[in-house]
Amino acid sequence: MADDERPPSPDSAGGLSRRGFLTTAGLGAVGLAAVRAAAPPEAEPPPEPAADARLPVTLRVNGRTHRLRVEPRWSLLWVLRSELGLTAAKSGCERGECGACTVLLDGVPRYACMTLALEAEGVEITTLEGLAEEGGLGAVQRAFVAHDAFQCGYCTPGQIVAVEGLLRANPAPGPEEIRQGVAGNLCRCGAYPNIFRAAAHAAELRQGGPDRDR
Repeated sequence: MADDERPPSPDSAGGLSRRGFLTTAGLGAVGLAAVRAAAPPEAEPPPEPAADARLPVTLRVNGRTHRLRVEPRWSLLWVLRSELGLTAAKSGCERGECGACTVLLDGVPRYACMTLALEAEGVEITTLEGLAEEGGLGAVQRAFVAHDAFQCGYCTPGQIVAVEGLLRANPAPGPEEIRQGVAGNLCRCGAYPNIFRAAAHAAELRQGGPDRDR
């Protein structure tokens, strides 16, 4: 076969050989890298404020003054448990639904998980640890023991603090007022009848009534 009758080779098909294509692509990549190297570096974004920056706060808890440095995002529950070692208030739902973390702020029941530590400055904070009377159990605590007003016990600190807050506002609540007073505290074991009886008994104890069993 004559040379001018030979079919075109794959390297020359379409007017650009494979060797030529690879050479062109390689030069393009080298050129792009050179352009990028010559370009000025992008400006770095300014640093964000430190997430763990702490602010000074003074908390009055169970009659004692504590001067701390806390992160703005810290809840009162976190500070009580992790910074002050007061672990009676429990971490349950962490969203203000179960009441296991209930404490008193100026005598009013509040969810510690939904209260920032910085919000609690300037008020009197009372936890279960602060309800003891002359080194012994307080009236509400004694009533809960007398009426077995708990099963697993996880919600009990919050229940007791809620009843304490109720009795400070209303020393002689009726049955419906007691139900309303502990409505924000959940007992997964279902010990509500005994909790209600304990609250009524605690009201009697605070008015000078005798200790008694069920």
